[in-house]
Formats: sequence, C-alpha cells, structure tokens
Amino acid sequence: MSAVDAFPTKPLTDGPLTDRLLAWFDDQHRVLPWRDAPCGARDPYRVWLAEVMLQQTQVATVIPYYEAFLAKWPNVKALARANDDAVMHAWAGLGYYARARNMLKCARAVADERQGVFPRDEADLLKLPGVGAYTAAAIAAIAFNGPTVAVDGNVIRTLSRLYAIDAEMPKGKDAVAHKARALLPMARGGDFAEALMDLGARVCRPKNPDCPACPWADACLALATGDPLAYPRKAVKKTKPTRRGWVFWVERQDGSVVLEKRPGKGLLGGMMGFPTTAWQADVLSAEAAAQSWPSQSCVVLPGRVTHTFTHFHLELQVMRVTSEDAGAGQWCHPDELSAHALPSLMQKVARHVLALRV
Repeated sequence: MSAVDAFPTKPLTDGPLTDRLLAWFDDQHRVLPWRDAPCGARDPYRVWLAEVMLQQTQVATVIPYYEAFLAKWPNVKALARANDDAVMHAWAGLGYYARARNMLKCARAVADERQGVFPRDEADLLKLPGVGAYTAAAIAAIAFNGPTVAVDGNVIRTLSRLYAIDAEMPKGKDAVAHKARALLPMARGGDFAEALMDLGARVCRPKNPDCPACPWADACLALATGDPLAYPRKAVKKTKPTRRGWVFWVERQDGSVVLEKRPGKGLLGGMMGFPTTAWQADVLSAEAAAQSWPSQSCVVLPGRVTHTFTHFHLELQVMRVTSEDAGAGQWCHPDELSAHALPSLMQKVARHVLALRV
C-alpha cells in the first residue's frame, strides 16, 4: 500500500492546521526529562541545557548526559563555577565539543553579567555566547511562551512536505520559517514549537514517515504527490575529503603514557588526548613523524585508527614511542585513562593500541 493510499480520508482532528497539531500534541507528546513543567513555566537553564545538547545529537543519547549534568550543576551559577576539565569530562562522548566550550562561556556570561537570569527576549538571547538563531527561538518559545518559531531539521522536514516547498534545504530555510510563522498560534508558542519537533521525530520521519498517523495528512501536498520522501529537497552531498596524520603512544618504563591538552580552538579544542601531528591530505613519512619526540625507540603499530568528523574523514597511523620525556603533556597510566575527558577519537586510539597487546 502506498503512502497516498494509506492516509485518512478525513483529518484526524477537525479545524485549522494549528489546532489539529496542538490537539495531536496534547494526546501524543513525548515525555522527556526537560519537559518537567508546562511551557512558559520551565526553568530556562534546563531548556537551554537540553537545546545545546540536542544539537546534532539523538534524544536517547542526550537523556543520560542531561540528567548527569543537572545532578552535578543544577543551575546556571553552579555550571558557571565549574572547572573546565570537569565539564569537558562530563561532556565526553557527546561530540561536537565546541558546544561544551560555548556552553561554559554562556553560563559564565549569564551568571556574571545577568545575575544568573536568562533574558526572555529572543534578541537578547542571541547576544549570549554560543546561542544561535534556533536556540534563542527555542528558549524564548519553550521557557517563556514567546511568539517565535524555532526552525530545526524536524520543522524543515515537516513543513517542506506539508507545503511541498521546492527550495533546496537548508538554503530554503527562510521559506519554511515564513510558513511556520503563519501557523504560529496567539498562545501556546512553546507547545507549538515542541509539537513540530515531536511531529517530525515521531511521525514525519526522514525515511519512514507514518503518514496515516499524521494530523496533517489530508492537507499534505507532498503526500498528495505520492512521494513525500522527495521532500525536503536536498543539495547533492559533497564528497568528504580524507585527512591523515600520526598519533603517538608515548610510553615510559612504568607503562604510563603521555596525554596532552589540545589547543582551546579547533577540533577537540580543550580536550585531553594523545599527541598527534597535523592532519593533512598527505601523511608524513614514519621517519619524519619520529622527529617529533626525543626517544629511545619508535615502532609503527599495525593498522590505522579512523574517525569521521562533520567535514572530513580522518586516518591516523599509530607510533609507539619509548621515552621518559612527557614534553608539554602529562603522564597517565592506561588504567586511569577513563578519569580524563578523552573524546571518541582518542578512546579509539587507546582501544587500538591496547588490543594489540592482548
């Protein structure tokens, strides 16, 4: 049965599109830990924290991190006072570490410059470090019931299908925002924002939309064409380049290895990790890489560690170095690596090396 054949001949609820959506949301909304009070009555700190974590990360992944952060830092002033390394350690595994660095900057700005109070106005929220258009709109709508529209991937997908918007996304985001503003109710701005999120997450899914369950099925122009998956229109993905480099497992006699804190800016900024060369298109020879460390011996380990970032693939060859010189780093026994905020890439390196010893 095709999606067109499956959708109801009558809307699941009567009335204008916004009323249908809110009626569906009242019955079908997701129960999530950051939805602990009605929209407009929520702690903006908790709304902000959830929205930062949810950027490019699945809800199921975020929930335990969100709960752990609240247990350690229950309000924005507590987070503002937190040690950077402790926050980065708590963040490890969520990825996109610039979010964590900006989160700390934002918490400190709110605590120091605004007496720990998040602004209600969307324009003022945009002035906070690391707060972009979507996050500002989401906080304004959900925490304060502001009359604004937060346009994320779910909203782009659902409204692109509802109105069969031909513009390529995300370039056509303004067209989606225009349609969303036309649907915005006079009240319940926060519920409207979350209803769009839930509709995209539960019904208007990227690959397997549940069109028969959609409160907008009878009005959906993409569904009427027989091919809702044709929307949103997407530009052809560019092929990701591959960068290469060396990572050093620098080991002294007692088995401890060197960890370095990476520069504050750039990928994995501020995170602890094993020393590496630069990541570039052409890899250095083993002989050239070995010049990075004064050592008693250097051994190239078999295999490679691979990782994919947003804009490129990475391949690292591993060199085990015997040395008593930690350089700019610090010594850590492999049994204690879990005490440091190692990003996923560096955890892969540790697993790769330690597996070779079994």
